Amino acid sequence: MRYAVLGTGIVGRTVAAKLVSLGHEVVIGTRDPAATLARTEPGETGVGPYAVWQASHPDVALAPFAGAAAAAEVLVNATGGRVSLDALAAADAAHLEGKVLLDIANPLDFSHGFPPSLDPVNTDSLGERIQRTFPGLRVVKSLNTMNCAVMVDPSRVAGEHHVFVSGEDAEAKKTVRELLYSFGWPESSVLDLGGIESARGTEMLLPVWLRLMGTLGHTDFNFHIQGAGGGGAWGGH
Repeated sequence: MRYAVLGTGIVGRTVAAKLVSLGHEVVIGTRDPAATLARTEPGETGVGPYAVWQASHPDVALAPFAGAAAAAEVLVNATGGRVSLDALAAADAAHLEGKVLLDIANPLDFSHGFPPSLDPVNTDSLGERIQRTFPGLRVVKSLNTMNCAVMVDPSRVAGEHHVFVSGEDAEAKKTVRELLYSFGWPESSVLDLGGIESARGTEMLLPVWLRLMGTLGHTDFNFHIQGAGGGGAWGGH
């Protein structure tokens, strides 16, 4: 399958590398490929220059957002949540029509320092805003409640733990679930929360996740829902 991963940060790179390892064709989308390749300094989160990563992943192509989206069957939004709508606008709505978008992004606002706040929050979500702004897209929110290494290798966390799925389109959810299974997620670990409005809840887990990261001192953890088959209490790993 042909995938466009929008975003050149550590999340986009990790997902793109996993997709290629599974035999998919992958293009990473960025605003300006030449500028992306020319950067020599680490990014804001300390991730190394994209050109260095690209040299060790020659099977992953790099293209402007519009070019990446035009060639793709499925898109992955791995941009920063504050710029996701702009990135998708640059991809061109005509290239998005009818396609599945796996939305991994979270609307983290670092304007007042760390820890970040969320914008939007509570009565809206980034997932919903994307769906409203680009009604031709079939948006599925998933994988946004964990570190990117766990996204593509759930065995990094011992025992049972869960990944959530939110969206309006049943076939799009099926496409995303099959992708999750290929990443190693057991069927029993994938919890469908309902419509795209349920993305509000998963996005609001991010402040909790960030506090847990600080407390635990690592990112190899995830959420486990005790009694997931019939409702239950939160557990943790």
